[in-house]
Amino acid sequence: MTLVGKFISEVRKEKGLTQKELAERLNVTDKAVSKWETGRSVPDIALLTPLADALGVTVVEILQGEKIETESFPEVSDEIVVRTMKNG
Repeated sequence: MTLVGKFISEVRKEKGLTQKELAERLNVTDKAVSKWETGRSVPDIALLTPLADALGVTVVEILQGEKIETESFPEVSDEIVVRTMKNG
């Protein structure tokens, strides 16, 4: 399980959502959500904003795989964007 997958799973459960319910909100299959959570795949970039909205977190928090303190958000978000772009 990746940090991203673990984070999606934890936040989904905190929100009281099943994989199927999250999948329905995003118009994907529950198998896709399962694959994200187990690290066998990652959400398509087009789904990051809708996924973040559904989970009540930011895209940056999804990419980081953890919740980010408000005061450190700008610094951390820049770092994540740069790292993500470098890794393709």
